[in-house]
Amino acid sequence: MRTVHPFSLSQDSLRPGSSSPSTMSKHTITPIDKNWTFKQADSEDSEFLPVAQFPTNVHLDLIANGLIPDPFIGKNENDVQWVGEVPWLYKTTFPSPSHLAGEQSGVRAVLAFDGLDTFATVVLNGKEILKTVNMFIPERVDVTSHLKSDGDNELEITFESAYLKGCAIVEAHPDHIWGCWNGDNSRLAVRKAQYHWGWDWGPTLLTCGPWRPINLEVFSSRLSDLYFTSNVDKSLKHAVLVVKADIEGSASEVQFDLTLDGQQVASQMINADNGHATHTFEIQNPALWYPIRYGEQPLYTITATLLQNGIAEVHTVSKKLGLRRAELIQRPMTGQPGTTFFFQVNNIPIFCGGSDWIPADNFIPRISKEKYYDWVKLVADGNQFMIRVWGGGIYEEQAFYDACDELGILVWQDFMFGCGNYPAFPEILASIKTEAEENVKRLRHHPSIVIWAGNNEDYQYQEQEGLTYDFQNKDPESWLKTDFPARYIYEKILADTCKELVPDTYYHFGSPWGGKDTTDPTVGDIHQWNVWHGSQEKYQNFDKLVGRFISEFGMEAFPHIKTIDAFLPLGKDDPDRFSQSSTVDFHNKADGHERRVALYLVENFRYASDPLEQFIYATQLMQAECLASAYRLWKRQWKGPGKEYCGGALVWQINDCWPVTSWSIVDYYLRPKHAYYTVKREMALLSLGITRKEHVVPQDKHTRAHMTRTTQIEIWGSNLTLQDLRADIVVKAFDVITGRETFSKTIRSSFLLPENRSTEIIAMDVPVVQKDAGEESRTVVAAYLFQDGRQMARYINWPEPLKYVHLQKPKHLRAEMTRDGTTVELSSELPVKGVALECEDEEVAFMDNLVDVVPGEVVSIEVRGANKETRIGLRYLGMV
Repeated sequence: MRTVHPFSLSQDSLRPGSSSPSTMSKHTITPIDKNWTFKQADSEDSEFLPVAQFPTNVHLDLIANGLIPDPFIGKNENDVQWVGEVPWLYKTTFPSPSHLAGEQSGVRAVLAFDGLDTFATVVLNGKEILKTVNMFIPERVDVTSHLKSDGDNELEITFESAYLKGCAIVEAHPDHIWGCWNGDNSRLAVRKAQYHWGWDWGPTLLTCGPWRPINLEVFSSRLSDLYFTSNVDKSLKHAVLVVKADIEGSASEVQFDLTLDGQQVASQMINADNGHATHTFEIQNPALWYPIRYGEQPLYTITATLLQNGIAEVHTVSKKLGLRRAELIQRPMTGQPGTTFFFQVNNIPIFCGGSDWIPADNFIPRISKEKYYDWVKLVADGNQFMIRVWGGGIYEEQAFYDACDELGILVWQDFMFGCGNYPAFPEILASIKTEAEENVKRLRHHPSIVIWAGNNEDYQYQEQEGLTYDFQNKDPESWLKTDFPARYIYEKILADTCKELVPDTYYHFGSPWGGKDTTDPTVGDIHQWNVWHGSQEKYQNFDKLVGRFISEFGMEAFPHIKTIDAFLPLGKDDPDRFSQSSTVDFHNKADGHERRVALYLVENFRYASDPLEQFIYATQLMQAECLASAYRLWKRQWKGPGKEYCGGALVWQINDCWPVTSWSIVDYYLRPKHAYYTVKREMALLSLGITRKEHVVPQDKHTRAHMTRTTQIEIWGSNLTLQDLRADIVVKAFDVITGRETFSKTIRSSFLLPENRSTEIIAMDVPVVQKDAGEESRTVVAAYLFQDGRQMARYINWPEPLKYVHLQKPKHLRAEMTRDGTTVELSSELPVKGVALECEDEEVAFMDNLVDVVPGEVVSIEVRGANKETRIGLRYLGMV
């Protein structure tokens, strides 16, 4: 599958040790990023045009040259499908390095292609030097003998249609049972970002082009890799860091330097043996890397300097690393079947509330380093601990993982396979093996990555389609002869790669994966889609849908009104600016989304589809209530040592790749939906939860008339800090119609909430003034956690479904900005559900939103970028 054309180098240039210190060339890198042009390769009328940027892809260049409309606007996606079905030619010129002139023996020139998307033929000065078939594999080609001694070199890259190539591969392998969810079968045959074929949240835009940098490297020797393994002792007082460097060329001395905050920690000169140098550093009292909110994120720097004769510095490579003890704990529990599934870092069990991640754009080259940081910062600021890089996108850019390292966000890293029955013929297996090795090597230094998983939902696809899978059969070669040959990829190729290259990081066969099947809630992780998909359960029942670790679940919501205006061709004046328009529907790729959104809305709220802003609010309230319910109920099952019944929940999804209605909690333009804030509150270090359940007991087994009805609430507290906490628990109740406070009591004084777990506080009847009067249905219950008189947490519980509640319009709902413009203070004389703050000025950001307000309290919300003159709007349930 992967072809690199050989070159006729002179014997002198290949002979080990042929370079002397006087001729040793220092490693240099020259970006090949200038003067690029492109054209349609199969059109005689097509002319070369300038590229928009570099790296790039064809859609960006066509948009920049006005040849296609923006596919994100309106229904333009339909009009640009031809782009993915024709070949494209990219061309540039570059000069030869001056120090290649003459007879310098041993100096080599290599063209390094970090990423070509996908079927590329590379020609240098009229000579074909490379053919590629995998978007994810970086390629290096020795071009020493092909560079001109004078004049510019011409580099041409022709990209064939990945879609048509995929179709041809499918037709060439009729014996394989092709099938997938999302996209079409041709994607299974192509090692390219699978979401480019379209997904139930993204458009079909089959890109091509040089999507990662191209560089010309000149050297006589170089460090081809710098890597390490680390082991932090259970005592956390001692760490062993084994540093390794691979060398290409004749230089054989490596200086390893370990620094922290610019201060040297250790240093050692090593003589390489057969192109390999290694050294073990013993570090006492190491500075440990912690997940966010549990400690700091110190990053050591390991620098390898390649020397010739101990004098000439030939090449230097540096990488940052974090020392931490990271474990996935799977062990029996007390009181429930199966095994735990939770992450423990530096001996701290972590409830991994977090999010799933898809590529942040369909056109990856335009995602800047700063935008990656902004996305990860949103995750961190949202009180989340983990982000899962989903298996249908890409092995992300270094900037993404750098941000996770810096901010303390744990990473669950999928390999790039998703939702299908992948083939396993010899050529593609060879390509996949190289892909896995190259990307594990590229990313293995990041302390944030704590697990690698083989695929996304491919085992679920196998189960649904009845493909052959006998877990007891441990003969890998026999798997290739079944109708589910991809098992060989996940349980042999990827497993062996991780065992060899990242032995200190856990490898998981897939997500979900664990027990007797992928829906077993007692072992491994599950994807819980029986809310929205599947049996379409009520989201109030998430407590019945728990698993040991829920790595996917979600609920859709419309994006911000400004995001909708951005994709409507005429913006605010577009005739399709209403919730059921064909253009708005086009920007929701989920099958049956109209019915699903309507179902969950009509089950829970009274709502109207007009005005659009209020309908957006209703869908975002629905998503916010749904997701908060999941985090709250599942975190309740994080009950401490031996009772870690649920170890984490990752919402599908944090982000979008284009402006769309989807399951994201932050839209394409980094505008948080209201669920972002409810998730943030549920994942606070201290939180309270309440459930309300009606109990009906007949007087005897034959009666339908004589029933005893009670409505109980259960209250619990979650303390994710590492210190036991004693606090007072206050419960209040309010009449939703009159606003009258009907109950107020400290139900627990100096109550112990032990560290890092959820604790049951009380089960009690809903406090009402008069029994058997049906007051429960109009009673709002508020619980508060106070420590030394200071409110540390609150939660407001409402009768449900909310559509039955006689919500009143408050006359005195106030949102007042403090003098310094840093806080909005909310108050009301009536209980109000889902108060949302809004501001036209996008420089104004709220640190919390969509809050419930009850009489007698002031809810303070931090605001940034505002001043006393800033105009704040309000929206709430029942407003219209």
